[in-house]
Amino acid sequence: MIAVCLVSTGCPGPAATRAPPTEPGEATHSTLADDDSDRPSHGKAELQKALIAERGAEATLERRLVELEARAEGPVNVGVDDQLRIVLGDLAVRRRFIATLETCEATGRWCPPRLDDPPWGYDADSDQPTDPPLGAPLRFDLDGWRTITAELYGRACACRTVACIDSVGVAIDELELRPMPMVQADDQAATEITRARECLFRLRGKSANRPASAPAID
Repeated sequence: MIAVCLVSTGCPGPAATRAPPTEPGEATHSTLADDDSDRPSHGKAELQKALIAERGAEATLERRLVELEARAEGPVNVGVDDQLRIVLGDLAVRRRFIATLETCEATGRWCPPRLDDPPWGYDADSDQPTDPPLGAPLRFDLDGWRTITAELYGRACACRTVACIDSVGVAIDELELRPMPMVQADDQAATEITRARECLFRLRGKSANRPASAPAID
């Protein structure tokens, strides 16, 4: 068998126990405060429904992993290594996303602002760069920037794949440069960007460092 591992995930097989993202006791003080008042609008029933769907998606990825591992042992395995890396990476991200939902359900922490899986067709590596496909107009006055950052926060926390994490991160970096400095410094928008980056770090299996002046969100 060709072993394909990711540094951050190891080599989880279908029967592997899902590891949560950074545990609250292991994270820095950039993690969300127990008394955080910025709660998502979805209720417990919606959260449980989302968990059922995500565990089904996890099982599908696990079956795909088994198929690819079997193909890797066979005589025709061209391109299988790359597919294995993608599936392993996406499975790790999906498990971390599920762990955030489980923590949200159990403790009210790490709750994402949205539970859906919005389409995100942004190719950050394209030879012909385009604007990220946001639902919000790309207006960089104060109100427009606040709307954009809120959507980026929602999309970052909704990522279930490595490609989504990578491309949303690029979109944040690119769009953050466009507003005037006074607009960039807006506390509300800056908090949304900080929260978005924390979600991306958590879904990568890392923890983020927050400036001391920023409010904790997990």
